[in-house]
Amino acid sequence: MEKEFDKKIITEKLKKELGILNINAVPKIKFLSVNIGLGKALSDKSYIEFAEDILSKITGQKPQQRATTKSISNFKTRKGMIVGIRVTLRSQRMVDFIQKLVRLALPRIKDFRGLSLKSFDKVGNYSIGIKDFRIFPEVSSVDFAKTLSLQVNISTTAKNKKEGEALLRAWNFPLKKNK
Repeated sequence: MEKEFDKKIITEKLKKELGILNINAVPKIKFLSVNIGLGKALSDKSYIEFAEDILSKITGQKPQQRATTKSISNFKTRKGMIVGIRVTLRSQRMVDFIQKLVRLALPRIKDFRGLSLKSFDKVGNYSIGIKDFRIFPEVSSVDFAKTLSLQVNISTTAKNKKEGEALLRAWNFPLKKNK
């Protein structure tokens, strides 16, 4: 799917649905970030390399390591320890990842009945928690002994939950129906 699809079809659909006259006021997806928390990495350093490899295969981009800013004894962390990795996707890579997520990965989740509407924040951003990384086709046959959970955050220019929901429905996200 190309950017032209986003500009023409989705923008026109949202203009009609939300009753917006100005094309610049139509909500858009700004960027998408994919995060992996590495709590197990405190005891196993090879886990960080495994997670980086998996995330780079899934997103097509090298992940950025996230370190702690201060020591917290209850979590057994020291300042500067790697506790997570993150990839921020924009432009065409973001569009490709969204299409892969919607068309290939989410339908592979066992007993999947749609994404919850409760995951929107006040301004229309959306978060998805994925318990198993093996729903993505690039890594479906990888080492089954290790599991990783992903968090996908979609940042939008929407002003409220209603606009955010309309935007994700226009992108064909399988959101549950309103009650």
